[in-house]
Amino acid sequence: MMHDVALEQRDPAQLLEEIARLRSEVARLESRVEELDRLAHRDPLVPLFNRRGMLRELETMIARHDRHGNPAAVLFVDLNDLKLLNDSFGHMGGDAALVTVAEKLVEGTRATDCVARLGGDEFCILLDHADEKSAIETAERLVDIIAHEECLFEGAPMPLSVAIGVTLIEKGDTPATVLARADKAMYRVKAAA
Repeated sequence: MMHDVALEQRDPAQLLEEIARLRSEVARLESRVEELDRLAHRDPLVPLFNRRGMLRELETMIARHDRHGNPAAVLFVDLNDLKLLNDSFGHMGGDAALVTVAEKLVEGTRATDCVARLGGDEFCILLDHADEKSAIETAERLVDIIAHEECLFEGAPMPLSVAIGVTLIEKGDTPATVLARADKAMYRVKAAA
């Protein structure tokens, strides 16, 4: 038994139009994926990575260290007295302090370093190709830059200071072990002040 089969022939102009439409849709979807990735890995207040974005970068840095022996360090930064700033200047003043600190951290580090806000008053800086001496020098420089920054909120000066803990990446580290060491180092700095 024979079936009549008809092949639909499409106009080449229609096919080109459909290809253009599909390309446009793919570009729109790729743009949306990029935007969602940015939202998932960026802090909503300051133009930095958030904890999730930083952890992704830290995993890569640890892998590079383990594979190639690249020296690397993590700085755990705590903005001192954020509660006092919030109580004195309101939450908008506290937000202004966080934004100022974020800007100074970025300005005081290399373009290849990763600066992130972990949440609240905590920041983290990943220093690739940094030994202990350069990591400590970076931390000391950042403490000095922030302490000498004139930060005004509604015309009133806001005193800013940070405590920074430094740790080096070690063979076999995980993001959790590195961050725990850096956090402990930061608290030792606070306790010594």
